[in-house]
Amino acid sequence: MSDVNERNKMIIEEFRANEGKVGGNFEGKELLLLHTRGAKSQQERINPVACIKYGDRFAVIASKGGAPTHPDWYYNVIANPLVTIEVGKEKIQAYATDAEEPERTRLFNQMVEVMPGFDDYRRKTTRVIPVIVLTPVK
Repeated sequence: MSDVNERNKMIIEEFRANEGKVGGNFEGKELLLLHTRGAKSQQERINPVACIKYGDRFAVIASKGGAPTHPDWYYNVIANPLVTIEVGKEKIQAYATDAEEPERTRLFNQMVEVMPGFDDYRRKTTRVIPVIVLTPVK
């Protein structure tokens, strides 16, 4: 198992044990667990991701730490946009969409206000970092 997978597994366990609260880099920040289906494998994947909430929707950033490629979960939500998110103790089915401008920039800047490290990610890469909007399915 890779270091990233092991770290994510530990964050997921801490998240579930503490009703959505975790320490470390995410202490005091909004975090959700994003359940996706693999674009190719169709297997369930779970990724802890920082988020911002606005209205009844959530936004997550496909930053991958400023890497030159998108994270795997991004390709999963594009291929299979019906996802499940865990927020606190609650599981919610949501529809994922790629935010378009100017909403993408506005939401990205909102995330930077809460977690300034995202600004570093933006400067590290030449790609436009996607912002995914998660809208609960009613």
